[in-house]
Amino acid sequence: MSDEVVRVERNVAEQQYEVYVDDRRAGLAGYRDEDGHRVLTHTEVDPEFGGRGLAGRLAKRALDDAREEGLRVVPRCSYMAKYVERHEEYADLVE
Repeated sequence: MSDEVVRVERNVAEQQYEVYVDDRRAGLAGYRDEDGHRVLTHTEVDPEFGGRGLAGRLAKRALDDAREEGLRVVPRCSYMAKYVERHEEYADLVE
């Protein structure tokens, strides 16, 4: 795994963050923006890529972008809600 390249990209047209391992999409986190809020709707990682912390990378990027853009966060996705609970540095973003 150490020689794999992992990157997270924001796909604005599809309203989702996508995580890639090398050139394969391994997962995504859906969202929608409404009235100054980023609603985080779901997170999924292909089982083949499970256990590598990829969902956490998606969550971190989505939350960091929301902070940078001055948006409040509504974690409708259970994974995102748990991530925020475990990472207090994002508590101020959540409604």
